[in-house]
Amino acid sequence: MVLGATGGLGAAAARALARDGSDVALCFRSKRDAAESLAGELRAHGRKVSLHQVDATEPATLDAARDAAIAEHGRVHGLVWAAGPLVDQLHLSETPLEKWKRAIEVEVNGFFSAAQALIPHFRASGGGSFVHLGSAGDLYWPPRDGLSVAPKAANESLVRGIAKEEGRHGIRANSVLVGVIDAGMFHELLAQGQFDDAWVKEVQSQLPLRRWGKAEEIGHAVSFLISNRAGYTTGQQLAVAGGYGV
Repeated sequence: MVLGATGGLGAAAARALARDGSDVALCFRSKRDAAESLAGELRAHGRKVSLHQVDATEPATLDAARDAAIAEHGRVHGLVWAAGPLVDQLHLSETPLEKWKRAIEVEVNGFFSAAQALIPHFRASGGGSFVHLGSAGDLYWPPRDGLSVAPKAANESLVRGIAKEEGRHGIRANSVLVGVIDAGMFHELLAQGQFDDAWVKEVQSQLPLRRWGKAEEIGHAVSFLISNRAGYTTGQQLAVAGGYGV
């Protein structure tokens, strides 16, 4: 299951999972056309794909999507959390409380609800894997990105907690810490003027690799961590951030 499958990184994760041999349950909130287009793309590569409309702030929709995915595919082996709202770039002192509450409701409460929806099924099925798309800002604070970094940092604690408490059931949980990726939300924020040329030059100058990441590079990391290739890896963070924070 991929939550947030119509976003740039969620779609990249779904493509990587399909490429590596997985059938996929695509979960979307409102972009049905984008979900159907992605499903057609994955089916053309021979994968079985199902579509599920989910609102992360409504746990009942997560339960319904889980049940439908199990009915369609037999079981769910892993969940990728790539859901989240567009993140305005604001200093913490200037962040409206309503925007803060929305970020926590979608990302933290949403991920918590998704984990609660899947853990019983994973236990009953002999195990499973969570992969959370977090932020490289958890390693090195990026000014004005608090609406993204802080909720994802809370989820890093949840990832470690799941790994610690559920490992005895064969359940793993890991995070991909995402840097600046040339896709999805970054494009939207650029178009809105929330990043200017000075910001672009300054951030790129801090990256040892001197370039933005690609969506497919996030997909590669997700597919690795969710698979049996990472079967002895849990409670960990894999930073895909071009060396940001090094």
